[in-house]
Amino acid sequence: MADETNTPDGMSPSARERLRKAADELLKADRKANRRAAAGNADDYAELDPNEFDDEGNWIGEDPDMDATPQIDPVEALTAENADLKDRMLRLAADMENLRNRTKREVADAKSFAVANFARDMLAVSDNLRRAIEAVTEEKRESGSDEFKSLLEGVELTEKSMLGTMERHGVKKLDPEGQKFDPNFHQAMFEVPNPEVPNNTVVQVVQSGYQIGERVLRPAMVGVAKGGPKAPPADTPAEDQSDS
Repeated sequence: MADETNTPDGMSPSARERLRKAADELLKADRKANRRAAAGNADDYAELDPNEFDDEGNWIGEDPDMDATPQIDPVEALTAENADLKDRMLRLAADMENLRNRTKREVADAKSFAVANFARDMLAVSDNLRRAIEAVTEEKRESGSDEFKSLLEGVELTEKSMLGTMERHGVKKLDPEGQKFDPNFHQAMFEVPNPEVPNNTVVQVVQSGYQIGERVLRPAMVGVAKGGPKAPPADTPAEDQSDS
């Protein structure tokens, strides 16, 4: 066997050859791995041309899936974006309109009911004025002196002015005599047998009621008729009643 002479770097020729072969094998394996990664699957790998790789194993050929990539039309993209923005603006406008209407109602309610407590306290004054007026009989009105008549007229004018002022602030007096009994605004104190008046008709007002806006401030205390015919429904046409 011939003696192996070491090279200047201290490695024998046989060892250098084995190292070169190992490096070549690693390079081939690396190129093959790059080809598989570029192909994506075994079928595409089999169809690849080895010449489409450079010396370092990098893919330099044309991407086979490039034509299959969907292209986005910029006009369609802008149209879709415009439709989305329009929908969002319409929703925002609707929300703002609802908020504006709700705020308007809340402000109106605050203005209407801000005087509710004050108006409720003033009802006692209005009741006393009414009692003073009703305490004067027709005989006393006719036979009273001029001073008495002037005093009575002043009390009546005071009551009228007070009711007008309260009504300007949303407080309205309820005088439901002759109307159908409404439990939302009336309080029944007694029943009056009267077959000539429709049942549940207010025939007497013991104490006037008041409402502020759409809310009742104090229900009217009333007497209702009992025993009369039933009142016809308000939405029943006249011709239907005549046919029956």
